[in-house]
Amino acid sequence: MKLVTFLNDKKKECAGVLIADGKKILDLASSSQMNNHKYNPDLISVLNIIKGNEKALADINKELDKPHSEAIFEAKSVTLCTPIPEPPQIRDCLCFEEHLIQAYEVLQKIKAAGEVDPEAALLQYEKQGLFKIPEVWYQQPIYYKANRFSVIGTDQDVIWPYYAKTMDFELEFGFFISKKGRDISREKAMDHIFGYSIFNDMSARDIQATEMQGGLGPAKGKDFDTGNIIGPCIVTADEIDPYNLTMIARVNGEEWSRGSSSSINWKFEDLICYISKSETLYPGEFFGSGTVGGGSGLELERYLAPGDIIELEVEGIGTLRNKIIVKT
Repeated sequence: MKLVTFLNDKKKECAGVLIADGKKILDLASSSQMNNHKYNPDLISVLNIIKGNEKALADINKELDKPHSEAIFEAKSVTLCTPIPEPPQIRDCLCFEEHLIQAYEVLQKIKAAGEVDPEAALLQYEKQGLFKIPEVWYQQPIYYKANRFSVIGTDQDVIWPYYAKTMDFELEFGFFISKKGRDISREKAMDHIFGYSIFNDMSARDIQATEMQGGLGPAKGKDFDTGNIIGPCIVTADEIDPYNLTMIARVNGEEWSRGSSSSINWKFEDLICYISKSETLYPGEFFGSGTVGGGSGLELERYLAPGDIIELEVEGIGTLRNKIIVKT
């Protein structure tokens, strides 16, 4: 099933499920209350549904069997929000080698272009082994914690941070943790995935390039309001194979890149196993996959401009669409 958060006619956030091939939304809490004449707290938010896990999913299936007609809305008539407006935690990982290889190649070119003899500089970088993927990336998953308070959803505007000159998108997807766990084995890790969503990790590349020289981060290259975009829905784990999905990025309707989740190097079970070492994971936490190969303007040497509309499509999940605006 595909779960969403939407605004009702009173502008209140509600948990829903897409029906009729995504053309309609069933308001789960309202349908339950109308059908059963009692309040079901498990269905008032997507986070509560995840926390309720199997019981909540069983309750949803009951509503899907007999949905109350007054709790059904046309999908086009409501405003979708990000599935979990304030996730308990966001971790973004680096799972695709191809992205790193291509990104480092571009960064190498940019650095060399600033030298007196760019060709000689490139040869020197190769000789010194610069701009190569760090060996530690092959030894363990690498990740950072993103700002969980800056999350928006599909069709919401991205506000260009005033201090940045170079803005970029990143084509990712990821998963939400289903249940609490610590020291989770790789064999049992997939049991801790509730479902999948698309992730656009917006990046101020000029700021990121400067601050990463300090050995920590990213910080303001990623941390700005509206910079983390998750949506348009959460597809439950039983619906798709996360390692066989076509991933497409379009800007203003033009396809910029196309990749596949099958090219992933660090799998989601690797992430869960590693990150849960001596650390408890909680329901609703989000893990990003990192950028698929070719899934960023950096790799393509093409960047965004105010007014651009970014569409990230992941097979089986949907399309995440956002416009970049400048606020004066």
